[in-house]
Formats: sequence, structure tokens, C-alpha cells
Amino acid sequence: MPIRIVIALLIFSLLSSAAVQASLKLPETVKVDPAALTAEPMCDPKISPAWREAQEIDGVKIAASPGCSPDNPAWIAAAVKGTNHVSMDTLMKTGLSPDAIIKTDDLDGDGDPDRIIIKLEIMELNGKSPDFPGLVPTFDIAPGVQPGAWVFAPKTSGMSTENFESVRANPLLRLPSPVIRVEVGDIVQIVLENTHYFPHSIHLHGVDHPFSHGDHAGQDGVPQTSEVELMPGGRRVYEFQARQPGTMFYHCHVQTHTHLAMGLAGMIVVEENRPNNWLQTLNIGAGHVRHPSVAVRENFDQEYDLHYHAMDKELSDIIQKYNDPRLIARDMNQRYDITDSTEDYYTLNGLSYPYTLRESLIIVEPDQKIKLRLLNSGGESIAVHTHGHHATITHYDGVEHNPVAQIMRDVFDMAPAQRLDLKLETVNDGKHSYGEGDWLIHDHREKGITTNGMAEGGSMSSIVYKSYLHDSGLPKVNHFGIDLNKFFTKEYYERRLPVWQDLDEWSSLGSPGGQTGLGAQEQTSLLNGVIGLLIGLVIYLIFAKREQIKQSAIAAVSRLKGAKGSNPK
Repeated sequence: MPIRIVIALLIFSLLSSAAVQASLKLPETVKVDPAALTAEPMCDPKISPAWREAQEIDGVKIAASPGCSPDNPAWIAAAVKGTNHVSMDTLMKTGLSPDAIIKTDDLDGDGDPDRIIIKLEIMELNGKSPDFPGLVPTFDIAPGVQPGAWVFAPKTSGMSTENFESVRANPLLRLPSPVIRVEVGDIVQIVLENTHYFPHSIHLHGVDHPFSHGDHAGQDGVPQTSEVELMPGGRRVYEFQARQPGTMFYHCHVQTHTHLAMGLAGMIVVEENRPNNWLQTLNIGAGHVRHPSVAVRENFDQEYDLHYHAMDKELSDIIQKYNDPRLIARDMNQRYDITDSTEDYYTLNGLSYPYTLRESLIIVEPDQKIKLRLLNSGGESIAVHTHGHHATITHYDGVEHNPVAQIMRDVFDMAPAQRLDLKLETVNDGKHSYGEGDWLIHDHREKGITTNGMAEGGSMSSIVYKSYLHDSGLPKVNHFGIDLNKFFTKEYYERRLPVWQDLDEWSSLGSPGGQTGLGAQEQTSLLNGVIGLLIGLVIYLIFAKREQIKQSAIAAVSRLKGAKGSNPK
């Protein structure tokens, strides 16, 4: 090929590349129309505002809970008195079975019942059904986010859904498994009725209980040492009489690497013995304890249960693929490899941000002492950070730490299955508290503030002073120009709503629209093609002119030798 043609091709390639680059233009910004979003109220409209008020039901005094989605006060009354001692009207408002919580026999004569029977079932959330094409019953941990889960639930008298026309879970069937509260010396029976399709058990982790064994039943809940798994349709009684108070833990110990991770875990609290100590035996929604024990009221103004849990999407998805227990057992027990797992959903009291703002706010006033009980039932360590406050660790794993050695911190490391009791004081001295505000509390591992990798999400909540609480029960962030509405849309967690779309009037960080020129991938491909052509042309020129190049090289070497030979000696 004549050299002039080669040069022409080279010039043409360079000019074409320049023309393409010149034709590229920045895309238009496309703003997602708020009207197109599946927006929902920030407070659950199904929950009555009257539930937030201080009240008395069947002689049970229930403290006010100013958050926007408090627990059903009827649940609290039934948990304190027992379902065998409340009125039929109260019982009907709970949805609990009449034998869900039985309290009898004041054995020590101090004015409160000492024989407690608690009946739990095992329920599935967001699972596959043979009779329905979707998931049932559904439980959203965040807008549109429905991981498959299993829970211990109090025995109910109704359907698994809230009504015949809905697939939403009965409010009693929810993450996390309920907090159980009993008193030192109580004779406690936890009756597990296995309403699930898999075998299960209960292990009373940290709770003082005997080791016993028999043909089938034990008390430690461990199939490898003391008992046979409780098969579907079976019933087993776990009995203990605790001698030491503390914040403990209960969970399934059958195939623990999957069953615990699926949600079969809850907090169990053994309270100090006091006269006339009627306890809130179940805290079904977790969060605010609206009827604290006598011992807690002696030293604290409020009490909160904070249950941190994390789930792996790959594991949760298994029960959403099949309705055949054999296939689920195969995938969970043989194909699922926990050593390759990643946690994707981070929850506080069963919910992820922004739903944590509904239930799990720690609402305080100045100069208060707040008792916080924390449980980490996830598979990784967490690091809970309290903005604006330093709290004191009073107990590790249910055991009181020496008062002279108790540690004040603002980051609290918690290993899997670990429990911490914290004393949070709101005195504004620059150490205990920095003053009133809406102070974030979150897991300082940054993935802990995400939901399936999307921030803002995860187990975030706030320590909110009442002066910063809106009448709705949510923080007054809208007064500062902060809009939380976008987080209450499923599109946000589906990654269809730009994170910073509304930071300025012209949406400078909004979603880029269709591109008028070539995209980045096309540009890269074109550039690689031009480079390849140039390299090919160079190789061709070397091959075509190899004789001329050879002669030129020989001539150059000869001239070089001649120049050296002419040098004087």
C-alpha cells in the first residue's frame, strides 16, 4: 500500500475520533416527579393516636409513649395482668389467645403472681404460599422491603393476616421475637407450640435453668446434647426458676446458623424481686417499656429494649422461592454456605430506617436517667454510637459490672449474642449530654446504616428530646429544611429516586437523562478501535517497508563504524 494512503487513513481516523468527541454533550437532568412515587404516611395510619397517651386499663397503669407508632396499650395490660385476668373487652382488643399469658399463685405472699406460663408459636413472615402467588403474611421492615423471616410470636386467637382482604401480617406476628420479662424466683414455663414446617427448639441463653434430659425433652434446647428437635405440630415446655437478675437471650438452637439468623431470637429479662412487682411479661413491639418493674422505677425514669439484628438476603430469599419444605431444607442445610454470607438487612427492634423513627426513638427530657437494654442477635459485631451523649455500661451479659470500674463511652462494641445494660443520663454537663436536640444513635460500621446496601437505612434511630419532638411523634426535622418524605417511598430503596435530587432548586445532582452523544462504554470501545487501527498500521508499515528499513539500518551502522574508524589514535 502506498505510503500516502496509509497517512490518509491515519489522518481520517484521528479526525473521526475528534469529531465524535466534539459531538458528545452532557445529558439533561431528569427530575423524578414526586407524584409518581409510592409515598406513604410517615406514621402508620392504622395505629390510633390515643395509644400514645398515659392511661389505665384493667387497673394497669401504662406510661405515655409519645412516638408516632406506640404499642397497643391492650397488649401491655394483658402482659401485666395475664390474659387470664383481663376483661373480655381488653382481651378482644389484643388478638391474643386466652391462654397466651397465664399468671397464678403468689407463692411468696408479696402481692404478685409467681407462676408464669407463656405460650409461643413459630410463624413465618414474607414467605411463599401454595395458595397465593405473592408473599404472605407480609411484614415490611422498611418501605417495600420484605425479607423472609421466622419469629417466635405470642399465641394468637386470630388469623396470620390482619383480615380476610389483606396480606399484611397480624400485628402480633412481627420482628423481633417478643421480649420476655419475669422476676427472680418466678416459676416460669415457656410453652413452645411448633406451628411451623421445620423442627425447632428454645435455648435459654444466659438464663439460670437446669440441664435435664429424657426420651425427647430437655431444658437447654440443644439437639446435640440434651433434646430431640421439636417436630412440626409438637409441643414442649421449657421450665426454669431463675436465681439471678439480668438481660438475657433466647433463640432456636436447631441449625442455629440459619434459624437464629432468620429471626428466631429474642430478649429475656429477669428482674430483681420486689413486693407487688407486676411485670410487663411480654414487650411485643420491643422499644419503650411502658410498665417498668419496681426495681427499675427505683433508679430510672424510663426503660427501653433495643434489639439489634441483621439478616442475609441470600438466606431470606430461600423461603420466597419455594413452598416445599424439602427444597427449603435442602437449600438451607446443604447449599447455603454461611462462610460466604453477607448481612444485607440491619434492623432495630425488627425495623430498618425510616420505620425505626416510628417505634424505636428514645424520647427523653433533660435531667433524666434512662435504662437501655441492648441485644445483638446478628452474626457480626456491631458498634453502637450515641451522638451527643456518653452512657455508662452497668452490666455485661446480664452480670453487673463492679460500680467503681463501670465504663462511660459513646461507642459500644457488642459481639454476636452479647447484651449490654446502659445508663443514659440527660444532664447537660458536656459529658453525659451535650444538651437538647435530635441526636442520632446508630451502628458505626457504615454498612449498618444501609438497607440492602442503600443508605439511609439500617438500624439508625435517635435520642430525641421532647422539645425537638413534633406533635405527630416524629422529630421536628422539617423545621430545619430536612425532608424525610423520600425515605417513606419504596422507590428510594429500589434505587429509582436520586439521593440528592432536591438539595437545590435546579436539581444539580438529580438523575441524568438520555445522552445525546455516545455513552462512556461506546467512547471506550471507539477509542480502543482507533488505537488498534494505529497499531495495525504501524505493524503493516514495518512489514511492507522491511527491505527499505533493513537497508537504512545497514547504512546507518556502516556510517557509525566509519565515523569510529576515522578517529585518530
